Amino acid sequence: MTTNSDAEVKDTKIVNDTGQYVIFQTGGKQYQAVPGRTLAVEKLEGEAGDKLEFNEVLFVKKGEDQYEFGTPHVEGFTLKANIVKQDRGTKLVVFKMKKRKKYRVKKGHRQPHTVIRFEAF
Repeated sequence: MTTNSDAEVKDTKIVNDTGQYVIFQTGGKQYQAVPGRTLAVEKLEGEAGDKLEFNEVLFVKKGEDQYEFGTPHVEGFTLKANIVKQDRGTKLVVFKMKKRKKYRVKKGHRQPHTVIRFEAF
């Protein structure tokens, strides 16, 4: 018997047809890269069309039973990607208020991010 939470976990896992994926680190966060897919990461320097290389690769799955773990990084493996666009996220509203003091401040924030597409590994 599967629960609803198990089904959600299975749906969120990103795996392509060949089963290849890489887990890498950039901007203090870890992401899963699948060849040909796009991903929004923390803002990186560059313009649309520029090529990027990520050396902080933590895990590589090459096939069905072929895994490579890094200690902490996989030696000699470089992940290559292209910048699709520089964008900003949805607006977050920051509202501060002190009751009975007539103090109200409403500010907005949009976090910049970079959309990248991964090449074949």
